[in-house]
Amino acid sequence: MVVADIPSSVPVTLLTGYLGAGKTTLLNRILTHEHGKKVAVIVNEFGDVGIDHQLVIDADEEIFEMNNGCICCTVRGDLIRIIGNLMKRRDKFDHLVIETTGLADPAPVIQTFFMDEDVQAQTKLDSVVTVVDAKHIWQHWEAEEAQEQIAFADVVLLNKTDLVTPEVLDELERRIRGMNALAKIYRTRNAELEMDALLGIGAFDLERALEIDPEFLSETAHEHDETVGSVAIVEAGELDGNKLNAWLGELLRNQGQDIFRMKGILTISGEEQRFVFQGVHMLFDGRADRPWKAGERKNELVFIGRNLDEVQLREDFRACLV
Repeated sequence: MVVADIPSSVPVTLLTGYLGAGKTTLLNRILTHEHGKKVAVIVNEFGDVGIDHQLVIDADEEIFEMNNGCICCTVRGDLIRIIGNLMKRRDKFDHLVIETTGLADPAPVIQTFFMDEDVQAQTKLDSVVTVVDAKHIWQHWEAEEAQEQIAFADVVLLNKTDLVTPEVLDELERRIRGMNALAKIYRTRNAELEMDALLGIGAFDLERALEIDPEFLSETAHEHDETVGSVAIVEAGELDGNKLNAWLGELLRNQGQDIFRMKGILTISGEEQRFVFQGVHMLFDGRADRPWKAGERKNELVFIGRNLDEVQLREDFRACLV
């Protein structure tokens, strides 16, 4: 194979979800599905529930186990080292899936893709996929990890739909939408989902236009008193770049731990190009994107996190308008 044929950066899918939600079922599905991709997997075993290694061999894939059973304790060093080793065999795979333990906060893993230069140069976070157990999530609803896994998701699989009533599913979907306005939600049994809804979707990709749909932000977002929620701001007008920088900087310094995700597409005064950005806690990445088309200029941004003050966020954002 000619080296030039290999794309420079490998798309990475981060797979998360509470214990027993169906992550392993989904992972085995990804490994055995005829999707034409060669998938490398990094798993961190937690207890005895592991991947079916027989499957892995049959599917001509490779499994890379984290040491110590938990991806988040030593995540940066471990992950950076393993990805580095994997990249020496870059011709062997074209997609990477990382499965986190059900008790893990996905943030440290996501941050690795923002922080480490080698990882940034060689990989591209494609999406965060969270599997939710529709029957048992209610027992874990207050657990911080469960809330964070939903809040960080680009894609949510509402799994085990056959075990609950449609009314329960509707309520669950409404709650998830209230916590995370950006995630695409799929209802599944046995984690069955088309691979093109899972792999290579570019949901975490700054280069692509951010598909923020304010219609998702129904009035249900603040009906319940969960501390995790989303705030969407859609405003016309142009922004003062300096004021915007100062506001976002201060916001992340003061509230960064509470802001799980933010992403947006903005119109900066005097600039012909869209400015797209996203952040994870205190980490922020923004850049000029493609030029605006005629009549298209606007500002759309979404914050997902804990204890967000919607009125204050709107007020502070408007103060950045020219």
